[in-house]
Amino acid sequence: MSNDSATRISVGDALTPEDIAASGATAPELVAQYALRLGDDALILAQRLGWWISRAPELEEDMALANIALDQIGHARSFLTYAGSAWGKTEDDLAYFRDEEEFRNAWIVALENGDFGQTIARQLVIACYQHGLYTRLAASTDTTLAAIAAKALKEVDYHRDHAAQWVLRLALGTDESRRRLEHGLTVVWPYVDELFEDDALIENSELDGVAVRPSELRAGFDADIAAVFAQAELTVPDVQPSSTGGRRGEPHEQLGYILAEMQSLARKHPGATW
Repeated sequence: MSNDSATRISVGDALTPEDIAASGATAPELVAQYALRLGDDALILAQRLGWWISRAPELEEDMALANIALDQIGHARSFLTYAGSAWGKTEDDLAYFRDEEEFRNAWIVALENGDFGQTIARQLVIACYQHGLYTRLAASTDTTLAAIAAKALKEVDYHRDHAAQWVLRLALGTDESRRRLEHGLTVVWPYVDELFEDDALIENSELDGVAVRPSELRAGFDADIAAVFAQAELTVPDVQPSSTGGRRGEPHEQLGYILAEMQSLARKHPGATW
């Protein structure tokens, strides 16, 4: 499947939301729905990570988590700009003026941060997942999605290394740091399976070659996790999978609190610029 962006955007472009808008690329309906879920994952995760600014265990980590959050916002802006092109909406429309049941993020990104160990546990999961996803998506037949993924992949490569290094520091540090990390993994792990669920959107033949089938990412994810856990002397938590629903518009109970904070200014002063 191809789209109008094919002659305007190449994978090698330094793609920004402004580039996407200027290109005139318009996402087909199903591609827009797919881009929306990727943008929502990145946007909600960025909001969670931003909370750590001024609260991380050391100043350098304040900056590291802030930069990762900014990277995720950049990914969200690009995906939401492209998704919005199908419906005549801007990235701000989609970020600030949708209600929680209109979001399509996986539940794991909306989980409470917990302590630093729990946040790092979630970061390892998301970074390994996104690294596999963007690696595959960079070969998408939709040139806009491919260009967004190729740019994002360079940043997610750092996110994965950052999370892995912290997992090692916490797991092999003190008894307390290991306990907190293991607790964080136990909290996060029930939500992992949702990332790899195929659904009706993914099964649609119009997305063949465009979207990445989540189930096909699981083997690579498990291998990445196994490599880190082997060094850290950790085992995969033995927990029951959580119920899911984020992709279907059944939001996690924490999403409403995130949106209330994130959207309040834009909704109080719609159209304001600064």
